[in-house]
Amino acid sequence: MLAAAGQAFEELFSPPFRSVMLKCVGFTIALLAGLIVAVQWSFTHFVAWPDWIETAIQWLGGLALVAASIFLIPPVTSLIAGLYIDDIAAKVEQANFPHDPPGRELPIARSIFLAIKFFLVVLVVNLIALFLLLIPGVNLIAFYVGNGYLLGREYFELAAMRHVSAAEAKRIRKANRLTVLICGFVIAALASVPILNLVTPVFATGFMVRMWKRIAAKSGIRLARPAVA
Repeated sequence: MLAAAGQAFEELFSPPFRSVMLKCVGFTIALLAGLIVAVQWSFTHFVAWPDWIETAIQWLGGLALVAASIFLIPPVTSLIAGLYIDDIAAKVEQANFPHDPPGRELPIARSIFLAIKFFLVVLVVNLIALFLLLIPGVNLIAFYVGNGYLLGREYFELAAMRHVSAAEAKRIRKANRLTVLICGFVIAALASVPILNLVTPVFATGFMVRMWKRIAAKSGIRLARPAVA
């Protein structure tokens, strides 16, 4: 598992992955900035504050939101994963598993639906962890346990669904729930490191594609090549 994580991290900076990594990083920064601006605008727009309080809210609130953006990274990366996982996974499979059957791209509508669904679920978990900041220790437990479970589940099932049905991907994930959960903790740990957390979608996809391949081989799952039209 650690070897797979190390390989996925090293792969981030190789030429085939730079373009997709830059694309994901740019989208992550833009989406984070949009969320921060939207939250700050909502807070000051719908409540009438004296001018000096509103100015203080804009400055202090902006700094607080930037500091709290660590809790927004997981839901943002979950959204990006649903939109870009096929691009990233295809590069991982071509570079590392050229003799294996290639995965099938998920339909665009299903990718968008899964991305939005996971985004909302992970967002709720991280907002709860954010509100628990006043309770030392508890917020960290909520962050790592919640994100470890959700991110591990999401990235594994998305990687598996390129080769098997959604129901089969869920069944295999449940049969290997402890391994997937530990992998999720690794992803959540990277998501909690400033700057590095921007590459979470690319790292997590590369990591989980490798883990999916290992679990599929260990479980004796035979992957058929997609039919050629």
